[in-house]
Amino acid sequence: MTARRTARAAAVLLALALGAVVTAGCGGRPTTHHKPGTSHQEATGANGSLLTTKDGTGHRLREVPAAGAPAVRIEARPDSEGGWNVHLLVERFRFTPESTGGAALLGRGHARLLVDGREAARAYGPWVHVPAGTGARTLTARLLADDHTVWSVAGRPVEATVPLGAGAPSAPTAPGTGSAPTARTARPDGRTLTIGISGNSVQPPPSRVELKKGERLTLQVTSDRADTLHVHGYDREIELPPGRQATLTLTADRTGLFEVETHESGLLLTQLVVR
Repeated sequence: MTARRTARAAAVLLALALGAVVTAGCGGRPTTHHKPGTSHQEATGANGSLLTTKDGTGHRLREVPAAGAPAVRIEARPDSEGGWNVHLLVERFRFTPESTGGAALLGRGHARLLVDGREAARAYGPWVHVPAGTGARTLTARLLADDHTVWSVAGRPVEATVPLGAGAPSAPTAPGTGSAPTARTARPDGRTLTIGISGNSVQPPPSRVELKKGERLTLQVTSDRADTLHVHGYDREIELPPGRQATLTLTADRTGLFEVETHESGLLLTQLVVR
């Protein structure tokens, strides 16, 4: 009898142990925030480094390397009944409304739309209507992770901004770039912008250059290594030989916000705002 009772007790203990393993799930401690169709990784994983820095709406930044980071562009058109119909064109990113509130996985999440810096809407897909009050000047789309942190590169949010009323699509806006004037020289035949690249440093620091439609711009760029300069939206490129100045001249005949960057190093050099 004693041996039989001992065997029964061992069986009970084994069953309890197996039950504890099943309850813990996925090899970890018990969790209650799995959602239907959401894996353990989606519920508990995380990517990037959480910074103490916050954006203007109080959300913390989540830093990721520039290589492989998500990107966004905006197309905004006036709606006949008011506001704007906005199309978000994303790269290395997909909208995941089914896992909002879960963990931060790279390349997933949603967007927040800001009119003149104030949140106006959230986007859980590529199309969204944004109400815009009288006198609204800019629309910004900022990419967030499922846990409501802001994807960032080099300490700046991943976002795009387009001037309202321009009626033209925007190129990707580098995270956190301001609108301070970039050093430039006025010339009878247009403007000249001189830029130097050393390692990952760009001088003068990237900012926005405002141009009138039809104005001529000359870019004079010197890089410490071989690279390629690309003007988005205009599809203009030039090779950058190491240590020698390269020159590109274009006529700003398209309105909108356009990014000038290097291909190999992925550096933002400046942004052109053509009105």
